[in-house]
Amino acid sequence: MIWKPNVTVAAVIEQNGQYLLVEETPNGVDIKLNQPAGHLEPGESILHACSREVLEETGHTFLPEALTGIYHWHAPHNDTTYLRFTFSGRITNFDPERELDTGIIRATWFSLEEIRAKQASHRSPMVMQCIEDYLTGRSYALDILTHYGLVNK
Repeated sequence: MIWKPNVTVAAVIEQNGQYLLVEETPNGVDIKLNQPAGHLEPGESILHACSREVLEETGHTFLPEALTGIYHWHAPHNDTTYLRFTFSGRITNFDPERELDTGIIRATWFSLEEIRAKQASHRSPMVMQCIEDYLTGRSYALDILTHYGLVNK
């Protein structure tokens, strides 16, 4: 068996003390809260993946401005390892008519207090950790990332 981690991207999006999260059903049953997030696709840069996932899951156009952190998590429920690149940035547009990805119930804004109160429904421990890191000012310039030979940069 060849092992490889799942490379994912996520966005911490804050406006006026509210954070954009998605309510989703990753297993088709339980409703979970997550940042707009998803998997890196072939030929895609990490930055492009983040912008694409935010658009697909929320209808918002997202411009990554800083890397908040890189997170390594082994999910015990499915024996999968995730390597997550999380970005902060800003919304530049919104399409309220856009159909959201399969499994996404809705994208909505939550206060920090609401997010903390709903930790039992977070998709992973990375949800709260990414927000906490953002709040402490963790921010790395995007030029820390280097992409070679990609179709979507």
